[in-house]
Amino acid sequence: MSARKIFENELNELNGELVAMCRLTEDMIESAIDALLRRDRALGRSIKELDKRVDEYEMDIEKRCMRILLRRQPVAKDFRKVSTALKMITDIERFGDQASDIGDIVATMPGEKYIKDLHYIKAMGELAVKMVRESVESFIRNDEKLADEIIRADDKMDDLFLSVKNELVALIGQDAKNGDQAIELMMIAKYLERIGDHAVNVAEWTKYNETGVHLKF
Repeated sequence: MSARKIFENELNELNGELVAMCRLTEDMIESAIDALLRRDRALGRSIKELDKRVDEYEMDIEKRCMRILLRRQPVAKDFRKVSTALKMITDIERFGDQASDIGDIVATMPGEKYIKDLHYIKAMGELAVKMVRESVESFIRNDEKLADEIIRADDKMDDLFLSVKNELVALIGQDAKNGDQAIELMMIAKYLERIGDHAVNVAEWTKYNETGVHLKF
């Protein structure tokens, strides 16, 4: 087998592990939102265990990237592909961290009824999963157009967060007793907004991989 073919096989294996890590974080976000909507405290607590697997993926991928760089000593775009993956995994790991943080909040939230309908937070969760999935897909597929779509989608995420914030502030104004739960819901919305930010970071790395220029959006 030629050196080039070996390198391409190693890149395919790296891409496969990135996808698996990403899929796990998607499942964690979905479980966190499901736990919130159903007031399932046990499910919320369980997400932290999955975060350990995300950390293991991060370490494995980091080692895989370093082995490729040291053994194959790729140049030009090949080098950029591997070094970009090495940088991306920090953002992918943060997807899992923030899903775990949401699970922790759900597990300890006071009260049995919500002070507001969770429509906007549910929409944020669905958008977060979409942005996570497509940000990594953009890198795997070398799809700069898809990366641009993720960057634009962050505006929608910011708008949803603002809607949640405005509703919660109004509820606190109506009754100070709403304060404790409002703060918890605000934190959940903020974690989802941060997931969107990290998905944008991944999309930016995709564009860097294609252009060699790292721009912040």
